[in-house]
Amino acid sequence: MSSLAPRLQRIRTELRALLALAIPIIIAQLAHTAMGFVDTVMAGRVSPRDLAAVALGNSLWVPVFLLMTGVLLATTPKVAQRFGAGKHDEIGPLVRQALWLALAVGLLAAVTLWNAEPVLHWMQVDAELIEPAMGYLRAVACGFPAVALYHVLRCFSDGLGHTRPTMVLGLLGLLLNIPLNYIFIYGKLGLPAMGGVGCGWATALVMVAMLLGMLIWVAWAPYYQSSGLLRRFDWPQGRVIRRLLSVGLPIGVSIFAEASIFSVIALLIGGLGATVVAGHQIALNFSSMVFMIPYSLGMAATVRVGQALGRREPREARFAAGVAMATALAYACLSASGMLWLRTDIAEIYTPDLAVIGVAGSLLIYSAFFQFSDAIQVTAAGALRGYQDTRVTMLITLLAYWGIGLPVGYSLGLSDWLGEPSGPQGLWQGLVVGLTCAALLLGVRLARSARRHIRLHRPS
Repeated sequence: MSSLAPRLQRIRTELRALLALAIPIIIAQLAHTAMGFVDTVMAGRVSPRDLAAVALGNSLWVPVFLLMTGVLLATTPKVAQRFGAGKHDEIGPLVRQALWLALAVGLLAAVTLWNAEPVLHWMQVDAELIEPAMGYLRAVACGFPAVALYHVLRCFSDGLGHTRPTMVLGLLGLLLNIPLNYIFIYGKLGLPAMGGVGCGWATALVMVAMLLGMLIWVAWAPYYQSSGLLRRFDWPQGRVIRRLLSVGLPIGVSIFAEASIFSVIALLIGGLGATVVAGHQIALNFSSMVFMIPYSLGMAATVRVGQALGRREPREARFAAGVAMATALAYACLSASGMLWLRTDIAEIYTPDLAVIGVAGSLLIYSAFFQFSDAIQVTAAGALRGYQDTRVTMLITLLAYWGIGLPVGYSLGLSDWLGEPSGPQGLWQGLVVGLTCAALLLGVRLARSARRHIRLHRPS
C-alpha cells in the first residue's frame, strides 16, 4: 500500500498537468467547429443554393486547411523540447523561421483554393453552384496566410505550456463570426448582400483578427518575453525550414489522410440515395464533435512529452504518454456507451425523418465501436509528435486508412467480393478495421520510441 500511494499521486499530478493543457484546446477546437455550424445555419436561411455553395466550399478548403496546419504543427514539439531544456534563447529564432514557413505555406494554400474551379467541374457540380462556391472559396482563401501565421504563434504558445490564449481567441473568433456573417450575408452597414459568399469574407476577417489578437498577446504577456520572439528580424534560413518540414510534412499528410478518407466515403455513399447520405452525415458530424476530446488530449500529449524530453527525462515522457492514453481510453468508454444507449436520441436532434434516424442510428453503433481505437491512435500520434517521430507515423496512417480500411469498407459495402454488399454499414465497418489497425501499429511504434529514448539517455 505504501508503494501504491506515491504512484497514484504521480498519476494525479500528471493528469492535472495534462488536463490543464487539454481543456483550453478542447474549448478552442469546439469553437472552431461551431464556426462551421454557424456558417451553415446562417447561409441556409438565405437559400438552398447558398447553403450548397458553403457546403461545397467547406469540402475543399477544410482538407487544405488541415494539411497546412498539420505541416506547421512541427513547431509545437520543437518549442516544447527547447523550453523543457531551458534553452529559451533558441525558441525565438526557431519560431521566426516557422513564421516564414507559415507565410509560404499559407500563400500556396490560398493560391490553390483561388484556382480550385477545375476541381468543382471534375466533381460534376451543378453549374449554378460553381460561381457562388468559388466566390466563397476565394473569400476564405484571402485569410489563409493570416491563419497560417496565427497557427505558428498558437503552436509556440502551446509548446511553452500556455494553451489559454488558444481558447480565448477561439471563443472571441466565434463571437466575432456571427455579426460579421450577418453584415456580409445580408448586406448591412452599406455593404451589398452577398449571401453564402459573405460567410467566406467573415471567415477570412476572423482569421486576420485572431492573428492580430495572438500577436498582441505574445507582445505583452510576460511569459513569452524570455524567447525574444519579436525583438529582432531574421531572414529565411533554408536549413532550419527544411528541418521543420521534415517533421511537419509527415504530420500534415497523416492528418490529411485521416480527414480525406471520410470525404471519399461520403462520395462513395453519394450514389445510395438522399436518406443514406443524410444518415451518414449525421453520424459523421456527431462523431467529429466527439473526436475533438481525444484529439485535444493528443495535442496536450505532444507538449508534455516534448517538455519531458527537453529536460532529459525520457521515463517521464513515457509516463506522460501513458497517462494521456489512459485518459483517452476512459473518455472512449463514456462516449461509446453514450452513443450505444442514445443513438436514436442523437439522430432525432438532427432530423425528424424516421428513415434517416434509422440509418444514422445504425451507423452510430459502428462509431461507438471505433471510439476506443480512435482514442488510442490519435493520442499515440500526438505523443509521437512529441518524440518528433512523424515519418513512420505517416506511413502507418496511410497503410491503415488507405491500404486497409478503405479497401475493406469498399469490399463489404459496395461490392459482392465478400458476399451481399451492405451499403454504408460496410463502409463504416471498414473504418472500424482501419482505425483498429492504426491504433495497434501506432501503439507499438510509441512503445518502441519511448524505449529507444530511454536507452539513449541511460547513464553509461
